[in-house]
Amino acid sequence: MKLHLIGDLLTAAVAARVFGRDALAVLRRAAAAGVLMGLSELRVRRQGQGGEQ
Repeated sequence: MKLHLIGDLLTAAVAARVFGRDALAVLRRAAAAGVLMGLSELRVRRQGQGGEQ
């Protein structure tokens, strides 16, 4: 029973390490996409305001 528990814990640790990196990469890409969307929105607003003046 104890050996089985150790095996499960090791499997969980490896899975967390592998998928944790993937999850961080996805979060970084999502944050970068959000920043790019915000920047493009600012550019559109500036161009719209500049044309009205």
